[in-house]
Amino acid sequence: MISDVIVKNSMYYVLDEKGKEIAHDWVNSVGELVGFSSEFMIFKKNQMYYSRDEKFKEIAHDWESSLGKFKNISGKSANFLKNNMIYTRDSHFKEISHRWA
Repeated sequence: MISDVIVKNSMYYVLDEKGKEIAHDWVNSVGELVGFSSEFMIFKKNQMYYSRDEKFKEIAHDWESSLGKFKNISGKSANFLKNNMIYTRDSHFKEISHRWA
């Protein structure tokens, strides 16, 4: 379970609830961290979003133009804003629901 993600010396470190390292990876390898929850993390690199687990294993990826602008993440879902609609998606970027912004 992800408790925190920190960046140090151009490397991301995923920490558990006891502050112990679960995994690490280079910033230039995975991209910019845009959000994380206890379940997964979302990174943006080259106009594409990537969802990754606590060990940086890729779960899914999709273009920013398809998903919209990242808004937030909580638990097992993330929200994206596109065309005045908020789309709630799971870690595989499958749509759970949508509503007007």
